[in-house]
This record gives sequence, C-alpha cells and structure tokens, in this order.
Amino acid sequence: MPLERFSAAWREEYVRSSAAIDNSKESTSCVFCKLSTDDVSAESGVLLKTEFSFVTLNAFPYGSGHLLVLPLRHLQGLGDLNDVEYADFYLTLRRTVVALEKTYAADGMNVGMNLGRAAGAGIPKHLHAHALPRWDGDTNFMASIGETKVLPESLQSTWQKVHANL
Repeated sequence: MPLERFSAAWREEYVRSSAAIDNSKESTSCVFCKLSTDDVSAESGVLLKTEFSFVTLNAFPYGSGHLLVLPLRHLQGLGDLNDVEYADFYLTLRRTVVALEKTYAADGMNVGMNLGRAAGAGIPKHLHAHALPRWDGDTNFMASIGETKVLPESLQSTWQKVHANL
C-alpha cells in the first residue's frame, strides 16, 4: 500500500526567512549563541546544558525527536574545539542519542554534522551535530522520493519526552 508523498514544504517558510538568511551568513548575530544563554526550559527549547555544550530542539525538525548538540562557544569546525570542549561535546552527543533511544525506541538513529555551507549546513557559522530517531519505512532522502510519511510531533511534546531522559 503506497503512502502519500513526503513533503517538507513547511520548511520553506524558514528557508526563505530573513532569519535563515542572516543565520547562514557571517555576521555578529548567531541564533545558537543566543540559545546558549537561555535557561533549560520548554519555552526556550533548550533541553540540557553542560559546562561546554548544550542540547536544543531543532526548530525546523525533519522528524520527531530531531535534536541539536552544540558547543557553548561560537566556533565553526571540530578543529576549533579544544580537547576538553571536544570531549564534552561528544559525551553530550552520546548522552543525547541514549536519551532519544530511551524516549522513542526507534529502529535507528541519524547522527551527523554538515560542516560548512558546501556540505549543507543551514547555519555554518556555529558547529552543531544533529541527532534524529529513525524508523523502518520512515523518511530519508531516498525514501522521501519513494513516497513515505513523516511521523509528526510538536516541539513541546518532544521537549517533554526527551527532557525526562536526559
């Protein structure tokens, strides 16, 4: 039984917004740096803060549970992290993946980074890793062409579910 074709047309609002354009350019303003100063709360979308990193909801998720792990310090590449920041970043990423596994019991997990605009980073000026639960038959770049659906969930619901496991 074929499923309806997946469409992420709702992302167009962000992609064309002045905020997305500003976030993709080199400037003094950084949406992630602003988030890094927010408290952990459902209102901010920040789920966890460590000494050198933080976890937040992806404001424009590709699927349920799509989270971002970021260093607190504004930098672009992995090589810019000092050894302590690097360890904290990857321990936080691991903690995030474990929390998503507990929360969603998904069939798999996408974990990755797009380093630089040419690699597909929507906000290339502040390093961040994506963690996204996946299910058999769920969307991915190939499957979306093959007519699949996204499992929808509100950001507030994601925050409540995952925060309990972080």
